[in-house]
Amino acid sequence: MKPPVVRSRIQVLIEEPRWRLLGRTFPAQLRRAAGASLVEAGRSPGGLTILLGSDARLAALNAQFRDIEKPTNVLSFPAGTDAYLGDVAIAYGVTAREAEDTSKTIREHALHLAVHGVLHLLGYDHETVREARIMEPMEVSILAKLGIADPYLARTASAMAD
Repeated sequence: MKPPVVRSRIQVLIEEPRWRLLGRTFPAQLRRAAGASLVEAGRSPGGLTILLGSDARLAALNAQFRDIEKPTNVLSFPAGTDAYLGDVAIAYGVTAREAEDTSKTIREHALHLAVHGVLHLLGYDHETVREARIMEPMEVSILAKLGIADPYLARTASAMAD
């Protein structure tokens, strides 16, 4: 079952050229993932921007806004309004390495990070077990509607093996 198409202002900015290797349809897939996140959270469509950047760009943003001197996979910058929800930034290199380390495609991992980032824009978090028990099942549900397997299965299987 395909997720519904959400008519909102979801913009994708490709700053790091290697993101273009994922093909012309990738920005539309990101918009669909972001829209599905809004639907799952029961939110009316608001505008948001997804920046596809480099590790250097995410490292600079991470340093500026979180005082952490290294790149990260995804950052979210809530705007605090319903009309414009905020910005999500995703780092190519970190995303590619994580995808390889977890035997996922970079496309699927990036779509997961987009969903994850949009949920952060909407106020969801995973810092505590209680918060994660709310946010992670939402991610799994959204990704299933996009045809992407549960990204937390490997972690669950690993914990069961210990």
